[in-house]
Amino acid sequence: MDAGPMSPRPVRVTAELDDPLSRWLWLVKWILVIPHWIVLLFLWIAFLVVTVIAFFAILFTERYPRSLFDFSLGVLRWSWRVSYYSYGALGTDRYPPFSLGPEPGYPARLDIAYPERLSRSQVLVKWWLLAIPHYLILAFFTGGSRAGWWSGGLITLLAVIAVIALAFTARYPRDLFDLVVGLNRWVLRVAAYASLMTDAYPPFRLDQGGDEPSILHKSL
Repeated sequence: MDAGPMSPRPVRVTAELDDPLSRWLWLVKWILVIPHWIVLLFLWIAFLVVTVIAFFAILFTERYPRSLFDFSLGVLRWSWRVSYYSYGALGTDRYPPFSLGPEPGYPARLDIAYPERLSRSQVLVKWWLLAIPHYLILAFFTGGSRAGWWSGGLITLLAVIAVIALAFTARYPRDLFDLVVGLNRWVLRVAAYASLMTDAYPPFRLDQGGDEPSILHKSL
């Protein structure tokens, strides 16, 4: 078999580790991100409403309305930037923008390819039945089945270990960074799938590192 051209995944999560990072700013970031958490609370309420509307739109038309898709993607992007700045990675000291847009200059980025068609049959089961195995894994990653990145769990623990090492060595351990981003990438892939934004089932695989890997399509 010959390998064909590289094809990007529908959900692409990328991150760049800033250097240098403050040794001690992470101690107060929980205060600094409070305005974001307040805004995100309302955005996530709207996100849930939009997902319900999208459910019926997909069920009857096989399409996720583009304007609603862009809003949902914006909420996930905003959440990922805040998570990356705070206790989901602590990978940058650049304050996240209050924005639903792509913000290509920020070190944490998320893109989800807009699907022209989505499966009517999958929309009935993927957000609860098919995603259950992932929910069980993510509960460990994030500290609970309904927890956010800021609620504890393995991701926050590893991020805090990394910045404690930073405090003493002036370096964020690269291996820990790759692992933390990989865990967040898993979370975001499942979030996109469970919120009906893609039919691509999230892989049970930890793709570590700041760059999103590509898939090689193979043909006979």
